[in-house]
Order: sequence, then C-alpha cells, then structure tokens
Amino acid sequence: MATHKALRLMLAASAAGLAASPALADDLREALTSAYNTNPTLQAARANQRATDEGVPLAKARGLPSLQGQANYTEFLKKNPVAFTAPDRALTADLQLGLPVFSGGSVKNSIRAAKTRVEAGQEDLRATEAGVFSQVVAAYMDVIRDSAIVGLNKNNVDVLEVNLKATSDRFEIGDVTRTDVAQSNSRLALARGDLRTAQANLVASRERYIQVVGKVPTALQPPPPLPGLPRDPDDAVDFALENNPDLLAARERSKAAGYDVRVADAAKLPTVSLTSSGSYQNFLGTLGGGIPGGVIQRSTTAQAGVSVSVPLFQGGGPAAQTRQAQARESATVEQEIGVEREVIASVRSAYASWLAANEIIAMNQTAVDAAALSLEGVRAENTVGNRTILNILDAEQELLRAQVQLVAARRNAYVAGFNLLSAMGKADANDLGLDGGALYDPQVNYDRVKGRIWDWDRDPTPKAVSTRTVDTPAQDATIPPAPMP
Repeated sequence: MATHKALRLMLAASAAGLAASPALADDLREALTSAYNTNPTLQAARANQRATDEGVPLAKARGLPSLQGQANYTEFLKKNPVAFTAPDRALTADLQLGLPVFSGGSVKNSIRAAKTRVEAGQEDLRATEAGVFSQVVAAYMDVIRDSAIVGLNKNNVDVLEVNLKATSDRFEIGDVTRTDVAQSNSRLALARGDLRTAQANLVASRERYIQVVGKVPTALQPPPPLPGLPRDPDDAVDFALENNPDLLAARERSKAAGYDVRVADAAKLPTVSLTSSGSYQNFLGTLGGGIPGGVIQRSTTAQAGVSVSVPLFQGGGPAAQTRQAQARESATVEQEIGVEREVIASVRSAYASWLAANEIIAMNQTAVDAAALSLEGVRAENTVGNRTILNILDAEQELLRAQVQLVAARRNAYVAGFNLLSAMGKADANDLGLDGGALYDPQVNYDRVKGRIWDWDRDPTPKAVSTRTVDTPAQDATIPPAPMP
C-alpha cells in the first residue's frame, strides 16, 4: 500500500508542479484521467461487468417463491340442445403459488458460483484498466519521442542546408571540389526524407493518442518518475503472484467451476417444494337456465400441498453433466497455471526490458556527448585542412543517430517501467489516484442489483458514455514552440 500511495503522490506532484505551464499543456495524469472517464474499451468492460453482476439475482431467483395467475372468459356460442342447464358464459381465475424448499444444493451452489464470477469479473475490470493505462502511457511517450525526433531531424536539415550553402560558396572560390558539393547535397536530400518519415510517424502517434485518450495532445509535459519499481525480478514476481488481476481472476474462475460441479451433482438428488393454488369461477347468472330457485353461479376452491420429486433413472444424463463440469473445472485449473506462467514471464520480461532500457539510456547519453565532441573537433580540423566535408557530414549523421537513439531509449525505459508495474498489479485507477471525480467502483452496482426481485425492474435505456473523436482535427507534425521561461 505504501507503494500505491507513492504512485498517487507522484502523479499529484506532477500535476501541481506543472501548474505554471501554459494553460493548454497536458500532463500524463490528465491523459490517464481522460482515458479513465471516456475510453470506450473501459466503458464496455464496465458494462460487461454489470451484466456479470446480474448472474447473482438470476441464480437467487430459482430459490424464491413463484406466483402465477390466469384468467379466462368464455362465451358459449352453441350449447348442447339437451343440456338445459348449460351456461351462456363463464369467467374463471386461477392463482398458483410455489415455494422451492430443497433442490439438492443446486440453488445454493449456483449463487456461490455467480458471486465468485462477479469477483473474477471485478479483477478482469482491474486488468482492463491497467491495460488501457499502459496504452495511454505508450501513446503519451510516443508523441513525446516522435516530437523530439522531428525536432532533431528538422535541426539536422537546417544544419545541412547551411553546410550545403557554405560548401557551394567554397566551391565557387575553388576551396573544395564538386564532389564535396554533391556529397553535401546528397546528405541534405536524405535528411529531408528522414524528416518527412519522422513527421509521418508523429502524425500516427498523435492520432493513436486521440484514439486512446479521446482528445488532441497539446504540449505534452515530461512524465514524472515512476516509484515503487522492484529491486529485482524475484520481488516483482512475488508481488505479482498476489496482486496481478489476471491471475486473481483465473483463481476465482477455478473456484466457480468447482461450484458448478456441485450444481451438476444436485440433479441426482430429490427436490421438495410447497404448492398452493386457488380458483374462482363465475357463470355470470347464466347457469341453470329456467330451473326454479336458480343455481349457484359462483364457486371458489383452494388447495395446498407438498411436492416431492425423486429421480430414479435419467438415462445417465446427470452423471454426464457432472463429468462435463469436472472436465471444465480441470480446464480452469490448468488455465490458472497457464495464466500464472504468463504473469511470471511477463513480469520478468518487463523487468529485463526496463533494466536494459535504463542501461541503454546511459550508453546513448555517452554516445551523444562523444558524438557532439567529435563533431566539434572535425569541424575545427576541417578549417585547417585535416578533415574533409565528408568527415563533417559523417560526424553530423553520427550525432543525429545517437540523439534519436537516446530519445527512443528514454521512451522505452518509461513504458517498460509502467508495463512492469502493470504486470505486478500496481497500475489500476486506485493506484494512480486519478482526479476527475469519484472512481468507478464495480461493487456499487453489484450491491445495487444483488437483492432485487421485482420482475418489472429495469435500468434506463443505455447511452454512450465514451466520447467520439470524429470532431477532432486531422493531426499534423507541427512542433509547438517551447514555453517562455
């Protein structure tokens, strides 16, 4: 819990620290909050969980009393000519009440299975939240990375344009050859192509951001550091085995399958129910014809009893259902182990990716510093004739490559770190402490519907909660200017 609190405080500090930024700037916490409130994948998962909640009242309904009524009005159009007392019309009404007393444990275990599946669904919802948040973080970091790469490539184009002009001027005075001019021109053309590719990548990243977050990215701020990362992969795995929502959901489904076996076994046992019925009949004054003194026109009857059903032979159906349920329970047990394997592999892989990305950042930073120093030295040596124009072009390309790799490594490290937290079960809405109103609590809906027994009860007509992006403008690769200090 201390780690979860640290993650919430980290995002809160990020929002507070950026209060002096331009009004249109976005930070990671705002992006996560927007996705939490408007992402259609998350909204659909919540609706599916509400559908799962209804499994509990459906299971309970089998153990509750049932009341049925029936009314009939009959007009006798043609009567038997020798039946002098036959009525002309009749009104009948029947009422039946049934109360199941014993069902072999079928109802009880069905309710337990439904409740367990609700718990599994709530863990699935946590997993969906974490998955959407991982997409948001990746999209957020992609926009930052690709914006930086566009800026680096644009700067490279500007530098190469100056180089080409300087080389052309030196060619005019005979200081360099036509080959030097051609090499500069070639590198400029390639740089412009790289810039165009980087711009296309930035547009794609921005559109992906809109898809996941639901709004246009605007001057995205650097993300805050991620707290609570494990010391080693073993610590990460230990935490994940107790908190990963996918694994917890698989465990609950395995328990639910065990209850299903008991439900199937109940088909072999007797059932007991109480029954009661009543009827009312009225011939509306038409019974008896012309018999003197008249005939009673109304009658009321009532019955009550106990119904016991004992299955003696059902063709092996109950045994087949039990074996089928046992096989499905076996499948869920194996699936639980499969999910556990997947979680362990995901956590260890995410840890390795995060560790490697951080090491790569340090290596690329060294490469950038060395390449910048090398370029400065090559340019100085060129002025005294010890280096050629091609040497300068190569040094500039090497610096650009190192800078791009550094930007990509920083993105990869952050995304890998968040994915590691997600795999461990530390990246749902409660962990992040998002703003934007109260968090969605699936338990609230379950508590609302679990005891409802009114047949005419229903919810309002569904309306979309997630926002559409059809009105957002098509994105371009324009880089906003840096804010003034």
